[in-house]
Amino acid sequence: MSKTIVALCLVIGVALLVGLTGTSTYAAEQKVITLKFSESTFPATHRFAMLMADWCKEVEKRTNGRVKIDFFPGGILAPTTQVFDSVRKGIADLGDTFAGYTKGRFPLIETIDLPYGYKSAMMGTRLTNEFYNKFKPKEYDDVKIMFFYTAGPQFLDTKKEVTKLEEVKGLKIRSTGTSAKIVEYLGGAPVGMPMGDAYDALARGVVNGVVGPTEVMKGWKLAEVLSFATNYGASHVNAAYIFMNKNKWNSIPAGDQKIIEQVNAEWIEKAGKNWDDADKEGADLLISKGGKVIVLPAQEQEKWKAALKPMFEEYIKELNSKGLPGNEAVKFCMDYVKSH
Repeated sequence: MSKTIVALCLVIGVALLVGLTGTSTYAAEQKVITLKFSESTFPATHRFAMLMADWCKEVEKRTNGRVKIDFFPGGILAPTTQVFDSVRKGIADLGDTFAGYTKGRFPLIETIDLPYGYKSAMMGTRLTNEFYNKFKPKEYDDVKIMFFYTAGPQFLDTKKEVTKLEEVKGLKIRSTGTSAKIVEYLGGAPVGMPMGDAYDALARGVVNGVVGPTEVMKGWKLAEVLSFATNYGASHVNAAYIFMNKNKWNSIPAGDQKIIEQVNAEWIEKAGKNWDDADKEGADLLISKGGKVIVLPAQEQEKWKAALKPMFEEYIKELNSKGLPGNEAVKFCMDYVKSH
């Protein structure tokens, strides 16, 4: 009898041990990784901030809650110029910012921002991701890139009508990064400030206009203080990127990394469409308020393009001096825009 009892106890003990081990393994597999996402530019009500909030929800949904992302819009965790270092150092886990906000720090990806004559945000977004995959800029080696996007083609958005290159001379234009260089080459005076400050600056006459896509008319309410958006035929875009702290990325199980990469691929297309839809809404709002979207005639466009041509030579020279493939990078972008 005693041997039977001992054997029974052993069986029960093994069963309990197996059960506890299984529970422990399951718990480990179900451990939740919580990430902080620092969105540096757009307020919570902006449609791109809402698109990225949806990205966070989609990641959580597809990983069955194993990866949870707390979204902080509008520069709550870090201002635009500091978000990259904030994520790199692990103060935040994820970030979103424009390369041009820290001009010169990401020289190869800034090639995207030159005035090639972009036709849409979708074109810019697809090109930027293909550019990154081809050139793999070392400037981003310290982080894990999720994906790139661009806003729509940038126009000269002004309070008074501009139809000739000569009329740009002396205008004070809110602009940053490559946009500021473009304003200089066109004869204007660039004024650096966050887009969130542009409304008040325009209302008070501190600046005469902004460089931006027609999206700003609605997304930043600038249709209330601007009347014209001039498409001069050499439109540029601004490259932006969603990225993660590399150590945090490496802490995510491989299966969930694959899921996130799948979501990223889908959001590249969603981002491009989102910005193009936003541009249409902004243009429609401007027109409904009595404003005008101006497309300059071909002969006038050539004058603006000629004024901007030295930018390409200057940028190629700058990249080459840093040991970067300046000629190849610019040609890649030019060929893409021409063929699409």
